[in-house]
Amino acid sequence: MSVLVNKDSKIIVQGFTGSEGTFHAEQMIEYGTNIVGGVTPGKGGQEHLGKPVFNTVTEAVEKVGADTTIIFVPPAFAADAIMEAAEAGIKVIITITEGIPVADMVKVANYIKNRDCRLIGPNCPGVITPGQAKVGIMPGFVFKEGNVGIVSKSGTLTYEAADQVVRQGLGITTAIGIGGDPIIGTTTKEAVELLINDPDTKCVVMIGEIGGQLEADAAQWYKASGSKKPVVGFIAGETAPAGRTMGHAGAIVGGSDDTAQAKKQIMRDCGIHVVDSPAEIGLKVKEVMG
Repeated sequence: MSVLVNKDSKIIVQGFTGSEGTFHAEQMIEYGTNIVGGVTPGKGGQEHLGKPVFNTVTEAVEKVGADTTIIFVPPAFAADAIMEAAEAGIKVIITITEGIPVADMVKVANYIKNRDCRLIGPNCPGVITPGQAKVGIMPGFVFKEGNVGIVSKSGTLTYEAADQVVRQGLGITTAIGIGGDPIIGTTTKEAVELLINDPDTKCVVMIGEIGGQLEADAAQWYKASGSKKPVVGFIAGETAPAGRTMGHAGAIVGGSDDTAQAKKQIMRDCGIHVVDSPAEIGLKVKEVMG
């Protein structure tokens, strides 16, 4: 069992023949991910990395049954790429592109809200179900199969958490990098919910950061759900000064509830096992899983 992606996902790459798309598609294929083709307008009918290239996402859906896409399209065109995928009936849209204008993402959010699809990102490392599918830019060798789910705003901390879990003799069901932009498709709460509801995931690691309400919303949902699955939480940005954007566009302390300390307290109050350093994640996971 997994969430979002698995060995049966039929994955296309938008921006397939560009340098980023080519590099990461090669890595994904090498990992064993079921890449069925790619999309580059104007290059339809060609082959790239041994896979067919299509002019449109609709064509990829019709000809190879694509149901998942990963987007490596430049920021100015990425919003259109997301909406094209949604319109074509793609179910999981993973957007790696960084720097998409906020105004474009407002349009995307409105466009996809009544469609049967899930957007991950933008500005995210992607999603990996170890041993089945790597749909992203993460180093696949870090992730081993197991029953711990990971949700993170930070790519680097996703890899760090996975490495620590694996060092404790455990492994990962699915790791979801949700992205650090102000407007993202899937929230922390929605990603945590997917993993809590996955029967094979026995523990969830939730990595957040200063700014916004995503972690508080997830913590409150977890408490209200009555779930007995343990959740281990960490918030990055403890030393960030108020009002300054730190790394991610969404990581900015806007008020007293946005600070790392306030978020950690809310999480503790909701029954989440909070650690103060990313170095403690693996040990805490092992402890709460007994």
